[in-house]
Amino acid sequence: MDVVYLFYTRGTVGIPVIGFDKQLITRLKCLKSGYWDERRRSFVLPADYITNAVRAKLLCGMINVQVNKDNENPVTVHGFLDKPWPIDTNDTNDTNEINDADYQNSFLDCSLLEILETEMRSRKYSYDTIKSYLHYNKNLCETIKKSPENIISTDIKYYLETLERKGFSSASMNLAISALKFFYGTVLKKHCVNEQKRPREDKRLPIVLAKSEILAMIKSLKNPKHRVLLTLAYSSGLRVGELVKLRKENIDFIRKTIYLHDAKGRKDRYTILSETAEKAIKGYCQMYSIEEGWLFPSWTDDKHLTIRTAQKVFDAALEKTGIKKEASIHSLRHSFATHLLETGTDISFIKDLLGHNSIRTTERYAHIAKRKVLLVQSPLDNPLGD
Repeated sequence: MDVVYLFYTRGTVGIPVIGFDKQLITRLKCLKSGYWDERRRSFVLPADYITNAVRAKLLCGMINVQVNKDNENPVTVHGFLDKPWPIDTNDTNDTNEINDADYQNSFLDCSLLEILETEMRSRKYSYDTIKSYLHYNKNLCETIKKSPENIISTDIKYYLETLERKGFSSASMNLAISALKFFYGTVLKKHCVNEQKRPREDKRLPIVLAKSEILAMIKSLKNPKHRVLLTLAYSSGLRVGELVKLRKENIDFIRKTIYLHDAKGRKDRYTILSETAEKAIKGYCQMYSIEEGWLFPSWTDDKHLTIRTAQKVFDAALEKTGIKKEASIHSLRHSFATHLLETGTDISFIKDLLGHNSIRTTERYAHIAKRKVLLVQSPLDNPLGD
């Protein structure tokens, strides 16, 4: 059983690598800092470089002993009786850092995951895309129980089949294929994913709530913060990720607009601010003394409300009003677009407010809008004809 020792001396950390596996040596070589000290027979790194995140990526759960890290606690052992760097499944705070859990995998080497992340960051991929690509590539190896060099095309097909059996949508399966194609095709230069066909697109229509239902949901909430949250989601057509990250300074009360910085697709855009939402926001900000920063801060002021919390607020309002539709907080955005169409708003304006790249994405709301449907009378109600 190999034990990795980290010797802290005079602001540096020495890691002797004699007798350890090649993967550890490879990961050490991939680091942006450090050098081989022939006298100490150790790889030496600055002590402040060895954060918990770096240590997790470097050692990948190997048993390790920190020696003379400080005078009060000269020896610290990780990975033997305890479980270092556990995955916190409840942590949904949005940060732009890939944490330790993203690198924990027994079939996929940490150094390969670092290379994958580097390739994506160099191409300016979004944080959500990076997280998703890392997840699907780890999940493939965990499901098939093989390392990347042993993955073949039939393994890819089997993995996608398991996703379909679990009820994944075609959009999620397409994302998984894109993740695998990028890693195996672009990074590893393997052709095992080239032949994989993409699934047929789902033709499902979004769930839309009536205006009366939405107003009842908002009124059912006693917390002013939660009422403003749902009010803005509906009145401005915001994605939930845009909603929780909204800052007070992004709201222009004079021009009645909301500025969304670095929204989906790395695009900035403006959307509308309703008079009702304006009054609610002003009263809420005055009550909670919010002058700048996050409009919906979490219990710690330096972080905003999480997406999961926002969804729970919506679910609670849905339950209180007794609405039986299988809706989510994103349904408020669908309702915003559909109700604008029904009142005769030009679809190109709605496209810009929603931040869609293509008008075809916005056109799906035309299938739900009642504006044209109301002009058609059922033959059962038509008194004319035989």
